[in-house]
Amino acid sequence: MGAIFQSLGRTVGAGVVLLVLIVLAAGSGKFDHAWGAFAMRWLHVMSGVMWIGLLWYFNFVQIPSMPKIPDEQKPAIGKVIAPTALFWFRWAALATVVTGVLLAWMSGYLIPALMFQRPFLAIGIGMWLALIMAFNVWFIIWPNQKKALGIVTVTPEEKAAAARFAMLTSRFNTMFSIPMLYCMVAQQNAGL
Repeated sequence: MGAIFQSLGRTVGAGVVLLVLIVLAAGSGKFDHAWGAFAMRWLHVMSGVMWIGLLWYFNFVQIPSMPKIPDEQKPAIGKVIAPTALFWFRWAALATVVTGVLLAWMSGYLIPALMFQRPFLAIGIGMWLALIMAFNVWFIIWPNQKKALGIVTVTPEEKAAAARFAMLTSRFNTMFSIPMLYCMVAQQNAGL
């Protein structure tokens, strides 16, 4: 059992095997369109948990902790932890958007939601907030983080400005995440 938990790949693999066993044991054996939409929703939620979890990690843990970390230990954050976290952050954002669009398309509300048509107003607002956030991740935060982390060579002044701009955009996304998550839940629970 210990070997499973000493490897992230084996741990995730074991989680997938456990999920398959649960689905097979509890399922009706009907893998139809409704089940496919449900599976897509699950993938969407899993991707979103990774994305927003990392967003909140950056804003609630890493950024506030940086001034408390001794200077000699900061390279570990900038050279190892932050680039890895940003890799998963970017791709989780993309996966969340792709699975969300596929889910909306499979469920027949993609265009009405994007056009704010009732009864898809809440999910439409949530979708637009998420699209703006994903744009920020890929086209503002990541390019500026590459400068701030030294992945792209820039002057010290540009590095400082890029770090600040990436942080402010990340805070913007944190602000947007609150109504976005509300809208996502509100759609199916009549909260808007």
